[in-house]
Amino acid sequence: MSRPDDGSAALSQLGRNIAAPSCPEEAVLERVPAPYPDRNYLVRFTAPEFTSLCPVTSQPDFAHLVIDYVPDKWIVESKSLKLFLTSFRNHGAFHEACSIQIATTLVDLLSPVWLRIGAYWYPRGGIPIDVFWQTGAPPVDVWIPSQDVPTYRGRG
Repeated sequence: MSRPDDGSAALSQLGRNIAAPSCPEEAVLERVPAPYPDRNYLVRFTAPEFTSLCPVTSQPDFAHLVIDYVPDKWIVESKSLKLFLTSFRNHGAFHEACSIQIATTLVDLLSPVWLRIGAYWYPRGGIPIDVFWQTGAPPVDVWIPSQDVPTYRGRG
């Protein structure tokens, strides 16, 4: 995974026709300088149609992801994030592995003040497996709204 260090000058995907990567290891996740590095604010990405594959059966798994983070010096470039998330479509891994891989990849790229992921997975074998992780306590001066994804009842 590439990690450009000079911000928007190094963007290789934005404004270009890019094929979806076949796996997360081939995805190019990019970052740009945060517009307000001296302020704490929350950035939220919601991916209600995330998919990956069961590593045992190769059947598709579906999740509603909510990624919240407080930037420091960098923000993730959104097209590269969409392509990164799409790269999991043919990736076989358990729910926990996919969820934590996404979160830790973003932490490694951005070094945010704070990050959390709520991965609300649809049932496998009749049981939803939801995965939650965060880097630590959130900053006290940031409004962090609830993720508002209902517990499983058809999740619609």
